[in-house]
Amino acid sequence: MREIDPSDPILSPPLRIGHGFDLHRLEPGHKLIIGGLDIPHDRGCVAHSDGDVLLHCVTDAVLGALCLEDIGQLFPDNDPKWKGQASDLFMNEAMRLCDEMGYRVSNLDATIIAQRPKLSPHKETIRDNVAKLLKVDRRLVNIKAKTHEKVDSLGENRSIGCHCVVLLVKK
Repeated sequence: MREIDPSDPILSPPLRIGHGFDLHRLEPGHKLIIGGLDIPHDRGCVAHSDGDVLLHCVTDAVLGALCLEDIGQLFPDNDPKWKGQASDLFMNEAMRLCDEMGYRVSNLDATIIAQRPKLSPHKETIRDNVAKLLKVDRRLVNIKAKTHEKVDSLGENRSIGCHCVVLLVKK
């Protein structure tokens, strides 16, 4: 992992922004886990871990804001120890690194893209789960859900995607 000296003013600006993106194929016979919540659906994410598209996205955004390696480098899918792993472990590690480098989350904005299932009934629980993992008040976490208007794999319920942006501030 890259070493960044948190006391170096050049490498420790007061604000850091990170963007995350993740996409997983959906297939029958798999669970659909989003934000740590098991969402009832006829298919789920094909992945080496639990395939939580939102937590993978948020983890990458935090790591990106810190200018560290991405989730695939820190938790490679060719390493058997991550097989079936719950994604909150990845988030916890990203937040440990965030704390170690002297930052905290200011806010997060995420957009989950899925044609189905409808996520509205689950958004508040997902929001609470993500806020807890980020160690922030739920009012600093925004979770949106959009369809893809039946266009491409996202709109045909063959995949699920997520984008998010996180702002970190110096403690």
